[in-house]
Amino acid sequence: MPIYEYKCRKCRRLTSVFQKTIASSREIRCKVCGSRRLELAVSGFAYHRSGSTIMGDYGSEPKRLEDYKDPRQIGRWAERKFRESGIEMPEEAKKMIDAAREGELPEPVKDL
Repeated sequence: MPIYEYKCRKCRRLTSVFQKTIASSREIRCKVCGSRRLELAVSGFAYHRSGSTIMGDYGSEPKRLEDYKDPRQIGRWAERKFRESGIEMPEEAKKMIDAAREGELPEPVKDL
């Protein structure tokens, strides 16, 4: 059975309901305030990708030093460290990483 979400017009909270169809005759009430003044809400959804799709888009996590020669890997460690430290990565660094993933290596690493 699908899950439908309704937003309460009174308290503005979401209520999730298992229903056979959206036109079910079942009376629906807000689970927070009990109001019947509900409107259908647009629900979020998940998009799952296969492991092979992720590998194709980003490459695998590097395991050996040679793995870092793959242009898709350049910047992965730096991005993770910036994210973990809560610091915004400089725009110039982002551009260099994106270019490297497309196969255009930055000057400092072309000779490696």
